[in-house]
Amino acid sequence: MMRRRRGPGLLATAVVVGGAAHVGAKSAQKGAQAQAQEQAQNQQLAELEAQNAALAQQMAAQQAPPPAPAPAAPAGGGIDMEKLKQLGELHTAGILSDEEFAAAKAKLLG
Repeated sequence: MMRRRRGPGLLATAVVVGGAAHVGAKSAQKGAQAQAQEQAQNQQLAELEAQNAALAQQMAAQQAPPPAPAPAAPAGGGIDMEKLKQLGELHTAGILSDEEFAAAKAKLLG
């Protein structure tokens, strides 16, 4: 008489191993997809941060104070400040009297 084996047969073992391999492959595939998606998100985040930094620099440059304006022409329709200064120096040095200084200043100021 022939004896029958007890327990799972070879076919049942193959099914279990095949199912486990399939589940493992799917799990690995999902893990790879998740990793690729995470890398893509990290890359997008880095690009957005770079854009944000560039915009911040542009805004800072736009908000910089404008350069100081050039000195305006002397007020009073053309008063020669240099000559007036020279007159003051001559008066201070004692070369011009008070009357001479007043007359020259009145002449310059019009």
